Amino acid sequence: MIPKRILGNSGLEVSALGLGCMGLSFGYGPAANKHEAIELIRTAFDDGVTFFDTAECYGPFTNEELLGEALAPFREQVVIATKFGFQDGDSKKGLDSSPSRIRAVAEASMKRLKTDYIDLFYQHRVDPNIPIEEVAGTIQDLIKEGKVKHWGLSEAGVETIHKAHTVQPVAALQSEYSLFFRETEKEIIPTLEELGIGFVPFSPLGKGFLTGAIDETTKFEATDFRNIVPRFSEENRKANQALVDLLKSIAIDKDATPAQIALAWLLAQKPWIVPIPGTTKIHRLHENIGAATISLSPGDVQQIDTAASKISIQGARYPEALQNRVGK
Repeated sequence: MIPKRILGNSGLEVSALGLGCMGLSFGYGPAANKHEAIELIRTAFDDGVTFFDTAECYGPFTNEELLGEALAPFREQVVIATKFGFQDGDSKKGLDSSPSRIRAVAEASMKRLKTDYIDLFYQHRVDPNIPIEEVAGTIQDLIKEGKVKHWGLSEAGVETIHKAHTVQPVAALQSEYSLFFRETEKEIIPTLEELGIGFVPFSPLGKGFLTGAIDETTKFEATDFRNIVPRFSEENRKANQALVDLLKSIAIDKDATPAQIALAWLLAQKPWIVPIPGTTKIHRLHENIGAATISLSPGDVQQIDTAASKISIQGARYPEALQNRVGK
């Protein structure tokens, strides 16, 4: 079974690894077969995962419906995180964190998730048109009404985190963090530590790159998001292969896989970090969960960091238009 962790000072206890469910419906090519997706989610639960991540815009809406159906038999034993923040729940449209929109999303998400409360409700992206204090105040009301248990931010900057936390304590920040993207170490992680906020890294396997299953010859399906990510251009994949080679060499010593070492490295950073790797394949699910039992010593972590510091990762993690939405 997977050990448990608590997200910061919130008291919210979750499995040390969660399941990011976006890719079952959205972002990485065609949606998974519904029957197989439900089987995967329930297998994750059977294997000790109690933390499931979704959002209204994954689909849109279909991912929450899928989760609602899959988790219904054991709803009280799991923590469901979902998100608000886009106009009409469509990530291709603008941002909307107006109080009326937040309330509407909460009600609609609960219906789709077949539940009368949301364990963790994130603002998906910071809305520059709505003061974060107003967002936090709306969430505070939803918490008082029992509809939301905890709240979080995604891809927010330090200033927003401080302002939000002052109004209503933030349980978790969800942002990208992995050996493939370490920008968060500069300001974000020290801020979370100072305020007692948990950290939920998405893309902990570098959008699949750190598994070793992708190289410069890989062709992505036409609707796969990675086609527009500069870091995933053919030449950048070739240049960034050095990081995968490093993970492979360490994995051999530990009788593990590159993906497991990448996840174990994240778990070793802080006791309040809970990565949420996603997958559509049951064998990958088992592989990811196996990372929770791999213990890296401080010496192991130092060895990885020293070797990784000599590798310069090539390519931006987002196209410019999407980059403009983060770190506010």
